[in-house]
Amino acid sequence: MQITKGIIAAAGKGTRFLPSTKAMPKEMLPVVDKPIIQYIVEEFVAAGIRDIVIVTASDYSAIENHFGHNPELEQHLRKSGKKDTLREIIRISEMANFIYIRQKGPYGNGTPCLNAAKVIGNEPFVYAFGDDLVLSKSSFTAQMVKAYRRNPGIYLGAQVVARDQLHKYGIIEPSIGSKTGEMRGIVEKPEAGRSPSNLANIGRFILPPEIFPVLARKRLGKGGELWLIDAIHELIKSGKKAYFKKIERGQWYTTGDPVNYLEAVRAFALARKDIKNKVKHIFK
Repeated sequence: MQITKGIIAAAGKGTRFLPSTKAMPKEMLPVVDKPIIQYIVEEFVAAGIRDIVIVTASDYSAIENHFGHNPELEQHLRKSGKKDTLREIIRISEMANFIYIRQKGPYGNGTPCLNAAKVIGNEPFVYAFGDDLVLSKSSFTAQMVKAYRRNPGIYLGAQVVARDQLHKYGIIEPSIGSKTGEMRGIVEKPEAGRSPSNLANIGRFILPPEIFPVLARKRLGKGGELWLIDAIHELIKSGKKAYFKKIERGQWYTTGDPVNYLEAVRAFALARKDIKNKVKHIFK
């Protein structure tokens, strides 16, 4: 089955970036010359995703304005003869069909999925955390969709991380002896020496519509939050196959705190052929 719908969770409070995020979602923070969320949208679009649901915490006007048409700006650029910039501004507005939903319900990364259930319907879909970026030669979502087409199931994005960093992440527990990337589940922030692998789960998923009723009846988990991984574990126990997909020729960057955000800015800037030589001295 074709996957044409996706969800981006943009409902975090952005408290680690205050006061910058007092009046602007953290997903709108710039990485070079584009906001974080635009990179994720472009990754989705390159994978064939046409309907993109953006689930926000409260005021999403900055995100909606960014992906919507701005007739006054377009007219100004047209009169100024800035044709390339005009084409780019129009392209952003026409990349996909954008649907905006204000999050309702408990805090947690499962809630955006549940809020978007009616839009997604009875179809598999992709899901991304709005503060996780992947810098790769080809769209990582496209890599995941390609794997899904060969072997349908639940898919979780994964990347190898250093042993001394395993305690910070949800770690993939691969199925013993599997050569297809099949997995048994996730161990959240394992204690030293008790990690099932060195593969961290990153903020990319392909999920079946069966996840919605599971989330709807799921009790709140750790911290009183609705956790997506708890629902995924329930689907695995019921017989659904789940797989991990490692990034091909790329790197995952989380932008959820100022230090990691700046690391992402550095990486994306140095990957740009048009500015690399002009900015590399800044990052020495």
